[in-house]
Amino acid sequence: MTESQAMMSILGHLEELRRRLIQVVIAVLAAAVVGFIFSGSVLDLLRAPLPDAYENLYFTNPADAFSAQLKIAGFLGIAMAMPVIVFHVWRFVTPGLTARERRFVWPVMVAAIALFALGVVVGYIVIPYALNFLLGFARPGLEPLLTVDGYIGFVTTMMLAFGLVLEFPIVLIGLARVGILNHRRLAAQRRWAILAIMLFAIVLTPGGDPISPLILSGVMFVLFEGSLLVIRLIRR
Repeated sequence: MTESQAMMSILGHLEELRRRLIQVVIAVLAAAVVGFIFSGSVLDLLRAPLPDAYENLYFTNPADAFSAQLKIAGFLGIAMAMPVIVFHVWRFVTPGLTARERRFVWPVMVAAIALFALGVVVGYIVIPYALNFLLGFARPGLEPLLTVDGYIGFVTTMMLAFGLVLEFPIVLIGLARVGILNHRRLAAQRRWAILAIMLFAIVLTPGGDPISPLILSGVMFVLFEGSLLVIRLIRR
């Protein structure tokens, strides 16, 4: 391949990437519009983890309630468009795969969507524990005033963080398929992987409480060990 042909190939890939990114953004925006229609009902669902003493949310700026519903719409847009996002990732990487590797694509796509959904559910389950811990620091003269914008930002970030982090087994398996990682190397670095998982969970969880990163790191470690098993089976 000549230099000009190589440059044309790179430009072609960049053009395809741009086109697929535009389609993904359109899908997320369209899903967000639908999500905004149902944002009121979703807001009631997201308020459910609040302790009884803090069941009311407030807003101190006229635009805060609207901003909270926009955050919900954005969260729903990403969540509902996840199959489209995974599909376009698959279509972008498929030309570089062998026929044997393409057989693993559909199972990987299904696993990626399922893991994201599982992460969102786990994040929602963790929210009450994080709230009870954080609100437990209230005392006379130091009373919390939960605003709707701040609270919705907290819970949607929590659920998105869990959903996206649970995609990391797909990354590990993909890197193993292309030969960058292998089972022995990952198993030998297990202690460093555990440390990295714990630090990553602490940085990613928004609350600052110890419950959320502890649960997230536990889930990530289980998925890490499961990924090692899958990688070893694939190599065999």
